[in-house]
Amino acid sequence: MSIAVAIDGPAGAGKSTISKSAAKELGFIYVDTGALYRTVGLAASRRNIEPVAGEEVNNLLESIKVELTFNDKGEQVVLLDGEDVSAFIRTPEASMMASKISAIPQVRAYLLDLQRNMATTNNVIMDGRDIGTVVLPNAEVKIFLTATPEARATRRYKELVEKGMDVKYEDILQDVITRDYNDSHREIAPLKQADDAVLADTTEIDLQGSIDLVVGIIKERM
Repeated sequence: MSIAVAIDGPAGAGKSTISKSAAKELGFIYVDTGALYRTVGLAASRRNIEPVAGEEVNNLLESIKVELTFNDKGEQVVLLDGEDVSAFIRTPEASMMASKISAIPQVRAYLLDLQRNMATTNNVIMDGRDIGTVVLPNAEVKIFLTATPEARATRRYKELVEKGMDVKYEDILQDVITRDYNDSHREIAPLKQADDAVLADTTEIDLQGSIDLVVGIIKERM
């Protein structure tokens, strides 16, 4: 029987990095669901489609193929119509587009089966905004990972600067605050902590401490 771990939380909480490291330590498969929404958002951007529910989005979903695969290092690779777009979906612009695209019911329905199927055949750690509440409501372990907006903005700023990107902290912070509001106030599957999820606040904890915290929660609940 496979084990599913659902990790939810706001933008910039470190879900991807922490979940990926925890999965490696536990021998689980890591599934970054946010990458799926970013990929659909990228497809919409490339076609100059406004991310609102309607015929254009329906036609877009019918014309694209989104896949999750893994390279020989066990790292997740996201494909859009066969193209590896992993490097194109990590910009602030892609992040904001993902927030908008994820509020569209058709998009959520399009990606739901893909996410659930991966959890039925593998031990997975899956992160996102509504994994514990909607995608995997019966997950064996649920964690709500968070930190203050300022802490999350600082981490994202440092990450982008290290990649050589010209960004401003104030802009990153505003993006975080805006996305928090959008994600928690959308009509479809809003961001919220599941009733049976463990709260993990990493504001005052470094990366390794955050990984240890999450791994400890998973081991305790398994």
